[in-house]
Amino acid sequence: MIVIQVVPLYPEVGHVEMDPEAIWEGFITVVKGAVQDAGVHMRQIEALGISTQRGTFTTWDRRTGIPFHNFISWQDQRAADLVKSWNRSCTMTAIQGVMKVLYFFTRQKRLLAASRLVFSPQHVTFRLVWALTHYKQVRQEATKGNCCFGTIDTWLLFKLTKGQVHATDYSNASATGIFDAFQMCWSGFLSSMVTIPLSIFPKVENTSYDFGYTDPSIFGLPIPIMSVIADQQAAMFGECCFDVGDVKITMGTGTFMDINTGNTPHTSSAGLYPLVGWKIGSEVVYLAEGNAADTGTAIKWAQELELFSDVQETSDMAYSVSDSDGVCFVPSFNGLQAPLNDPKACASLMGLKPSTTKSHLVRAILESVAFRNKQLYDTTLRETHIPITKIRVDGGVSSNNFVMQLTADLFGRKVSRPHHYEMSCLGAAFVAGLGVGMQTHTHTFTHSHITYPLC
Repeated sequence: MIVIQVVPLYPEVGHVEMDPEAIWEGFITVVKGAVQDAGVHMRQIEALGISTQRGTFTTWDRRTGIPFHNFISWQDQRAADLVKSWNRSCTMTAIQGVMKVLYFFTRQKRLLAASRLVFSPQHVTFRLVWALTHYKQVRQEATKGNCCFGTIDTWLLFKLTKGQVHATDYSNASATGIFDAFQMCWSGFLSSMVTIPLSIFPKVENTSYDFGYTDPSIFGLPIPIMSVIADQQAAMFGECCFDVGDVKITMGTGTFMDINTGNTPHTSSAGLYPLVGWKIGSEVVYLAEGNAADTGTAIKWAQELELFSDVQETSDMAYSVSDSDGVCFVPSFNGLQAPLNDPKACASLMGLKPSTTKSHLVRAILESVAFRNKQLYDTTLRETHIPITKIRVDGGVSSNNFVMQLTADLFGRKVSRPHHYEMSCLGAAFVAGLGVGMQTHTHTFTHSHITYPLC
């Protein structure tokens, strides 16, 4: 496996950024390395599928392709005060009130969702407003129609096609917070309300779609780009969670719990977010998602404090003590998400005493990951009222036996873990394969009118 780590940048307290060129160079290195390791040639590649982190964006010059600034990460908190101000504003109160009245008379679910609208720092919306406000060049070029906005997938598409394609898919667009999942388009109302010009947004296409070809200068020949899908939705597809009530939990940097809600977007009052899972042909599959921002982050922090040297040690360390000796850890370096929704919450260790050992601290940190899983699980049950059919997990932290066993015990039901933990790339490959008519392992099943790979 070829792994390129893009190092996050922290230019100021609460700011989390990534270098666009480092992401591009790392992407090309991974593709070429994977092809070489597989023992095949570029000419044998039928299609390219892209799965990327969501909610991380940049803007660039439409003519030159040069970024105006670094990628602003989904973990970035620079717009937290702006979000808080808007959520408490008279404007928001008035909008919510009007939408409640309209919903009472029409019973349209999109009006119910609008009546519960609450902004979050994790959504692109106000980080983009911040960029338009603080970066003069972005504001000027947006006015002239020369500014492109994009999440990582859009940036890679633009680079792969040498500026010919400025597009994304429905799964990525729906995760920005600026997309109307009910109308399946960029929200003109929201964009107008916060003064974001619609001209900067990419075109939104199906998840399985012919996005064009890579420029021949990049890989030596043109390769069709047949899928673009956001990482959590890709993991859901890779885990074959195709039926209503299927749940997928990805535990990486953060934890993301998604439930398949079928052909209907979910309206939430506790912070679960309605997402487009994927759109293939005419069929749209929706998800409801809750997340915890600090999972792998918390474990990495503990490693940097030298509580352990190898992450593989943590499960044994946790099992080496009967309990955490009263120590509790709150995993909130980047606030607390659903159902608490407090972007200003701080991480903390409580209950320390002279008898506390490294093993107690490690156990408390791992327990906090499982407790947040339970919190999200209970919120999902309470909010969606959908009977859960199966639960599958993936992501690097899912390899931790202590975390997974405690999670299963807290849920009181079976949790399935795959042999391979990185399911996002598999999901993107499945969708790209469908786009060129390939069938995985020669086995398929049909759901609605779409033939999916059998997992």
